[in-house]
Amino acid sequence: MAKARQSTPVIDPWLDFQALCRLGGRLSGSASEARAQTYLTQRLTALSTRYGGHFASHPVEYMGWQAHTGRLEPEATDKAIPGQPLLYSPSTGPEGLKTKVVDLGRGTEADFRAKRDQIPGRIVLTRHEFMFGSDHIHRNRKYEWALKYGAAGFLIANQATQKGLVAGGLGLSGETASIPAMGISHTAAEMLGGQEEGNARLVIETTTRPATTETLIYERAGETPEWVVLSAHLDGHSLAQSAIDNATGVAAAIASTESLLSTKTLQRGIRLCLFSIEEWGLLASKHYLSELNKKDLESIVLNVNLDSVAGADGLTAFYSDYPALRRFLKGCAETNQIPLSLHGPLAPNSDHYNFAVAGIPAFRLLAGFEAPGSNMRYVLTQEDTIDKVTTEQLNQAVEFTTAVISRACDSPTLLLRESR
Repeated sequence: MAKARQSTPVIDPWLDFQALCRLGGRLSGSASEARAQTYLTQRLTALSTRYGGHFASHPVEYMGWQAHTGRLEPEATDKAIPGQPLLYSPSTGPEGLKTKVVDLGRGTEADFRAKRDQIPGRIVLTRHEFMFGSDHIHRNRKYEWALKYGAAGFLIANQATQKGLVAGGLGLSGETASIPAMGISHTAAEMLGGQEEGNARLVIETTTRPATTETLIYERAGETPEWVVLSAHLDGHSLAQSAIDNATGVAAAIASTESLLSTKTLQRGIRLCLFSIEEWGLLASKHYLSELNKKDLESIVLNVNLDSVAGADGLTAFYSDYPALRRFLKGCAETNQIPLSLHGPLAPNSDHYNFAVAGIPAFRLLAGFEAPGSNMRYVLTQEDTIDKVTTEQLNQAVEFTTAVISRACDSPTLLLRESR
């Protein structure tokens, strides 16, 4: 890949990025999320004051979830292993789940099949993988295989190169999972694997309750009734600052919007949507789209979704199998001399997915695809912190995003809904 030229965007994203990181991990339902929403409400209100347009906060109801306890107690030692319950994991009850741990290594379906006679009623142990590669097996698939083969509990261990615990969701649509699930450290997995799969007691305490979050939307209409939607999710996990995932996306989205507004008279409107509960199964964007009628959906000509856009050099656009969108993005990158990789398959790994399946051309912008040695490996871990991102990486994401939304808002015609 050619080396990117260095530039500074019209609006500096770094201040918003720092501010969000310092507010904490922004797990939905937490005080950190509430602080972030207050901060972002002020930022988007300021946009409407300075540039016109309209800001509104839209409530979204969902099944809230909170983890209180997560630990594993191997029979062969009196030392408890700390863990991070995965989003929507049920409780084990105070007595815990005591049974054997079956180590499945990476946790491919072949690994499950090979030990299928040992799995029923046991706790399975799998491994977290670098998330941004074409050969990645998502934890949700591993969890589904655990259910398929009759496991009573599910563990996923951090990568060997990472410190501490790993977090994550289970891809559920606002419902409690079937069996308890927890993330643990690589060190803990090594300890368990060395005990010849002995007994252990898994203790998880979680609670659920009806909850409400907010989708924050700023928009300024253009000269036509068409819209370009720029989105990013503001929520994260509690282990660290959720810096890469996704303070980078939120900061870049705000800076790109302001850069557009400061220099352009819009033919199409720009709508900035900051969603929460993305980590819980893309819930807020799904709710947003479900509230739109056919005319509203058809008025959206493009969704640009920013998720983990800095933390490595090089950007990739997941263009959701829309061929015309691929050509459009390629043209934007070439015109602005910004290196860009393109990845076609529709992936349910961020909010662009809900737009794409609703018939709206949509792509996710991502840093570090196929770069397992980059800082992107720290996503979902205790090391997803502010120091893993550089100003140059964040600036490049803003520069490319601004180029895309400027062209999308200005083009006399924009026909991206070519059959997938």
